[in-house]
Amino acid sequence: MSDAAAVRGRGKRKSAVRSSARSTVYGLRSTAGGVKTTPRDKRAAGSDLDIDVQCAVSKRNVPRADKLRAWAKAAYAAALLPKIEDRGPKTVPSLTLRIVGSPESRSLNRTWRGKDKPTNVLSFPAGDVPAGGGGAPLGDIAICAPVVLREAREQGKLRTAHWAHMVAHGVLHLLGYDHVKPRDAKLMEAREVEILAQFGYADPYQ
Repeated sequence: MSDAAAVRGRGKRKSAVRSSARSTVYGLRSTAGGVKTTPRDKRAAGSDLDIDVQCAVSKRNVPRADKLRAWAKAAYAAALLPKIEDRGPKTVPSLTLRIVGSPESRSLNRTWRGKDKPTNVLSFPAGDVPAGGGGAPLGDIAICAPVVLREAREQGKLRTAHWAHMVAHGVLHLLGYDHVKPRDAKLMEAREVEILAQFGYADPYQ
């Protein structure tokens, strides 16, 4: 793994955007359509989740860390809802959410997916997710700020809504969701729509 791909945690948490060659890397396919709704302040009810937010670019036009965490927690809670009561007294699961620029995203995408260009979101699952989430690290997410802003502009979407979509999409991938097969894609997209609706955002696929 090159130095450019390193994601260094702060404080007690230290993480890397998957140094293991066995890691699965996911990207979000392009979507068209606009978001015509106005977001509203709505606090998402989510289960405990330790989120290390890292920003490797200017914070201008990047959502605040508390918003990023709220979206991630909502996605985590929605994905694990059927098992939420079975978790028991376990340690809090964690993940790293890193906002990157085009060079770092391009390097990661080239290294792990063989695509020599930056992409909107990459997820690096840490491994199998225990029932109900457990206390193990879930993995890392790298979101490319320039790509997200460009997509929102080109697709006529509200920037905040598109950011929320990228975060939710990345978290769902860490929890085993995928969109390779049509049936799986339909399930994942439906879950994303539910998550975004909690914050007043419209269906990103329409």
